[in-house]
Amino acid sequence: MATAYFKHDAQTDAYGLYLATCSSDKKVKVFDISDNKKPLLIKTLEGHEGPVWQVAWAHPTFGTILATCSYDKTVIVWKKGPTPDDWTNIFTYKEHTSSVNSINWAPHEFGLILAAGSSDMTASVHTCITETRWESVKIEAHNVGCNAVSWAPALQNRRFVTGGCDNLVKIWKLDEEAHKWINEHTLEGHTDWVRDVAWAPCLGQGRNIIASCGQDCRVIIWTQERDQWRRKELSRFRDVVWLVSWAITGNVLAVSGGDNNVSLWTERENGEWDTFSEVNNVPMPQPLPPTSLVRSSHQLAAAKQLDAD
Repeated sequence: MATAYFKHDAQTDAYGLYLATCSSDKKVKVFDISDNKKPLLIKTLEGHEGPVWQVAWAHPTFGTILATCSYDKTVIVWKKGPTPDDWTNIFTYKEHTSSVNSINWAPHEFGLILAAGSSDMTASVHTCITETRWESVKIEAHNVGCNAVSWAPALQNRRFVTGGCDNLVKIWKLDEEAHKWINEHTLEGHTDWVRDVAWAPCLGQGRNIIASCGQDCRVIIWTQERDQWRRKELSRFRDVVWLVSWAITGNVLAVSGGDNNVSLWTERENGEWDTFSEVNNVPMPQPLPPTSLVRSSHQLAAAKQLDAD
């Protein structure tokens, strides 16, 4: 009898040519999806020693580069060579002491920089100096553990947001003179673990928007105008909310949770947020940890075709 392995994440690259998936069998699979037919497996990346939670494609400016994180406490960065099946491990980070739950690439304007969040209560930032030399720094982020990381748009200084098991959302800013990350703001509003955070792409309105979701069945929209952050909670959800994800335009938010429903939300002119579309009974991957879910309906549809593989 074949063993069933849960898929934890799936992402397409910027050009929609490749789909990467990861699962509890410790493997990362890369598929060619360029011809809109059933995805064609071109490479299985093996290097992790535990379930792989997330995959993240870097901006194509740097080539075809994929980052992965795992329960095995490591982050790995892979780069594709001249042929589709030629992939090389160009960076491995092993300094976390517990599961690495989340990864996110910085805006490409800052360079090839990756942030990661770990159950060891820290976040880490990894900067590529050359392909064989990386600089890494760890930040004491959240009591109990860090579940999610997301970078701010490249309009201001380098900033990213984290969500943790202390029920907090924290914003981190790079102090350029001291060359260290400082906790710029701590946002309180959740009453249980924060499962995901997502910084919205720039809306061109002179404000920052962050979405967060949690074990408390809440989704909170945080909006910064000047130096103050205000919060607005979406209608209460029936179950834990695992994932929030912005459309590339920054004006539509996708929310998915433990009830296997995906809803789309947008802000009205009066500042209220309404749902305008919902897909019910979406077959989601088993969330281990629960922050790792398929990130769009397109990727979910592609991943569903792989269930028999």
